[in-house]
Amino acid sequence: MVSKNQIKLITGLQQKKYRKQHKLFFAEGIKVVQELLNSYFELHELYTTESTKDSFNTVSDAKKQLITEAELKKISALTTPNSCLALFKIPENQPVSQSGLIVALDAVRDPGNLGTIIRLCDWFGIEHLVCSENCVDVYNPKVVQATMGSITRVNVVYTNLEEYLTETGLPVFGTFMDGENIYTQQLPKDGVIVMGNEANGISAAIERYVTHRIAIPRFGKLQETESLNVATATAITLSEFKRNF
Repeated sequence: MVSKNQIKLITGLQQKKYRKQHKLFFAEGIKVVQELLNSYFELHELYTTESTKDSFNTVSDAKKQLITEAELKKISALTTPNSCLALFKIPENQPVSQSGLIVALDAVRDPGNLGTIIRLCDWFGIEHLVCSENCVDVYNPKVVQATMGSITRVNVVYTNLEEYLTETGLPVFGTFMDGENIYTQQLPKDGVIVMGNEANGISAAIERYVTHRIAIPRFGKLQETESLNVATATAITLSEFKRNF
């Protein structure tokens, strides 16, 4: 049986301040939980229903608790709860590589967008994702869910983005409506690709550090589409950078 203290702890982890306080986050669903279990993330506790308990035979009984679907509903962040939920310890930050392609995010606030961008980084072999301090938290349950396990293969670091771009020796690419057509550029293997906020794009403070302004051209006849979703723009940009390598 799930205790009141356990319910209070788990539901509290939906908020960043409690994740920071307890240094814990949670994930739901067998795919995401299994991906985390098979990675460097350290399990704190696993809650599983009868339907999926056999999938976690390798987890020690000391860290595994069988619960009912009704109990799962009390601790789940999902409208329709999945079959399992697990708490993991938040790891220490890992250093960011000084070579290869790195994606940097300037104030991306939507959990779904961040989760999708992490999946895109995983797909295109981007190992490091640098986020400004005002980006949505990677351990937000909605972000974790949206990554579909890719959170285990991409190093996500939060830092002062201005300081990071000042110190990096890599060329810095930024996406702008008035940038150079990305399809006509010679794009390198090494560099930082900055993607901006959903509503405002790259901020003026970060724009100062961009050394190469690029754009995804519009092909619609009326040319009235205001902008692309940041995750969609990231997909196109990464695809073009990787196309020739």
